[in-house]
Order: sequence, then structure tokens, then C-alpha cells
Amino acid sequence: MEKLKYEDLYSLEEYDRRRSEFRAQVMAHKRARQVQIGPHARLYFEDRLTMQYQVQEMLRAERIFERAGVKEELDTYNPLIPDGNNWKATFMIEYDNVPERQANLAKMLGIENCVWVTVEGFPRIWAVADEDLDRSTEEKTSAVHFLRFELTQPMVDAVKVGTSVHMGIEHDAYDYKINPIGDDVRNSLAQDLT
Repeated sequence: MEKLKYEDLYSLEEYDRRRSEFRAQVMAHKRARQVQIGPHARLYFEDRLTMQYQVQEMLRAERIFERAGVKEELDTYNPLIPDGNNWKATFMIEYDNVPERQANLAKMLGIENCVWVTVEGFPRIWAVADEDLDRSTEEKTSAVHFLRFELTQPMVDAVKVGTSVHMGIEHDAYDYKINPIGDDVRNSLAQDLT
């Protein structure tokens, strides 16, 4: 999948005019790109459109318009765009109650390395987590991680013809699986693959 370039982005003024319509488009797109795993974990699969939205929102919030500042945002978010043989996801551990979240994050040390994807008929693919920086401490894991799932070409080919995809987390404190994910999500994720 092609990475974002400076020329792909709206200026701050143009984005302000288009923001409402663009946001609605991205939110509709994102609905078919997330997988809830158990009651408190969710994978949000990223692609070029979700990252363009993220960059545009950061530029807007920070009022960044200089080319160097835009390049810095692109350098930050382009690595989350899939490369054609992988899926990239933001992994979130979600608890509304703050004390409950803190207590569970302490029990879930290392959970980011326990997330898996399976294309039916193939071995599990374990997530490669937080390649940019470590988000956990010795006391607790972070509520947000960035994951990459690297597929072989036979797996890519299988997904593209509609083979089922399963996902899960295998951790002592959190063990859930989805067998299989919905067709709408699988079809959306198949578009990330070449």
C-alpha cells in the first residue's frame, strides 16, 4: 500500500472545509476494520485512509502547516500503513472504570505479544508489537499498542479468495478468540494485501 506524501494531504484551509464529510467517510470505513476480542480488547486495523485522517487531525490540532512539521507527522504515521503482506493494527485495552483498568493492566503484562491471527489452514501469526518504542513498564502494560501481523504469500492468496480468518489473545489474564471474524472485516483487510 502506497505511503502518504505531502501532496496527498489537504491544506489546513481545505481540510477545514472538507472535515465533516471526510470524517464521516473515514468513520464508515473504520467500522469494517475493527475486531472486538473479548469484552475489553479491540484491534483497529489501520490503512492509508485511516492514517491520512490521523495525520490531517494532528495537523489541524497542532496548526502545523510548515513542510518540515508535516514531514514529521508523515514519518510518524506512515509506518502504520500496511506494506502489502501484513496487517497493522492499533491494539486497545478498554475499561471505562479507571481503577479497574489500572488493576487489569498490571495483570496483563506482555499481552501485546500474545495477540494472534490465523488464516484457516495455516499456522498462527503472532503479533510483532511496539516496534517504535516499548509501551510497557515492569508494573503494567499500556492500554494502547501498535501491532504488525506478517503474512506469507500463500496466506495472502488464501485471504484474497475468501478463506476464513480467526483472531485471538492467549494470555493467562485474558484468553479469548474470534472464530472466524466477520466477512465484512475479512474483505476489508484483504484489500490491504497484494
